[in-house]
Amino acid sequence: MIGKCVMSDLGRVLVLAGGLSHERDVSLRSGRRVAEALRSVGVEVEQRDVDSTLVDRLREDTPDAIFPVLHGVTGEDGALRQVLDLYGVPYVGADAAACRTAFDKPVASTMVGKAGLYTPESVVLGHDTFRELGASALMEAVVHQIGLPLVVKPARGGSALGASIVRSAEELPSAMVNCYAYGPVALIERYIDGIEVAVTVVDVGDGPRALPAVEIVPDSGFYDYEARYTAGATEFVVPARVPADVAGACAAAAVTAHVALGLRDLSRSDLVVDADGVPWFLEVNVAPGMTETSLVPLAAEAAGIELGVLCRDLLAAAAAR
Repeated sequence: MIGKCVMSDLGRVLVLAGGLSHERDVSLRSGRRVAEALRSVGVEVEQRDVDSTLVDRLREDTPDAIFPVLHGVTGEDGALRQVLDLYGVPYVGADAAACRTAFDKPVASTMVGKAGLYTPESVVLGHDTFRELGASALMEAVVHQIGLPLVVKPARGGSALGASIVRSAEELPSAMVNCYAYGPVALIERYIDGIEVAVTVVDVGDGPRALPAVEIVPDSGFYDYEARYTAGATEFVVPARVPADVAGACAAAAVTAHVALGLRDLSRSDLVVDADGVPWFLEVNVAPGMTETSLVPLAAEAAGIELGVLCRDLLAAAAAR
């Protein structure tokens, strides 16, 4: 139950933010927001970047718990969490193995599909294969199999960097080039038209539960990097404007994904609700954004949960493991 934690449950905590991924700036903003929220509820907190001095710090002045808010490859692929496990430091979020699975979008989609969720038809193409086997022929085959419109995005990455909606065959080559600029493997999937929602799942020790779904309405029509992190570029509606049974289906889908992927503490699933009210799973985030325009704080507020209390209780649950 969120809010039951008492202040004696926590000592000094460390918020890790920054890193060297394309999402460094967003991560630093998330880190500041989490640190400020924790201080507002009386937690002694330090925010720091991830650099060559981190390991020495973990050995010599071990914090009681860590809240990692690194986004992108260096924060969500499991590598950092593997290091934290080596030094026995408790932290908020999924362990290294679950991060590796969830961060690879094609793998995650396969696993949640086996758990019963709807996922878009897709094709995965590595850059070397795409180049060596004939880009033109492969693009023609992809369009023939999946149809248009479709979405091209890096198989591993976040914040919609390198992602594009392709509405005509002529747009596909530039979308592929843009995608490969952010990663060596492209995920090409059928575009699902509908209401885009994000559902946060939290677990402070009493089982995973979904917070109210946030409906996403970008002015540009595509929830890309600019739409995510530019104030006023996207309208957020929470709770999402869907019938109660659809909202329940979205909540159930997010919890199913969280459990199927072996996640813990905190995750955010991105879904699209089609015209029939069916939620389709797109991807999951193991270190979701916590900035002023991010979705987890909006969902927490809609649930009547103060962000500082949520972060504190997640840290307490991690420290108690």
